[in-house]
Amino acid sequence: MAYLRREEETVEIDHSLNKVWMSIHKVLTSLEWHIEQIDEAGHVVKVKTKAGPMSWGSVLLIGVVPVDENRTRVSVVAETTVTTITAIVDFGQGKRRIALFFRELAKQLAS
Repeated sequence: MAYLRREEETVEIDHSLNKVWMSIHKVLTSLEWHIEQIDEAGHVVKVKTKAGPMSWGSVLLIGVVPVDENRTRVSVVAETTVTTITAIVDFGQGKRRIALFFRELAKQLAS
């Protein structure tokens, strides 16, 4: 039996919306995650991560909204398919992928 495990995190970043949005594109390219859907005007992107040797890939929905001129809120929701067999091995995989995304985004924004 398979089901979706859902995990999410929201972070406010001290950079403009445009800088964060452009950096997200670079992060997704460097991580080699597949963009399934993108809404440039709404600043929302749906990506599929790579699967691991013992885990499924995750679908991440990334949304970006301005808080003010130099502050942006980034929300990431990860949905990972798990089965009763992979549930133990895959535990926390969505959180790790979200953390990886934010770590890479921080590096991109610092450069």
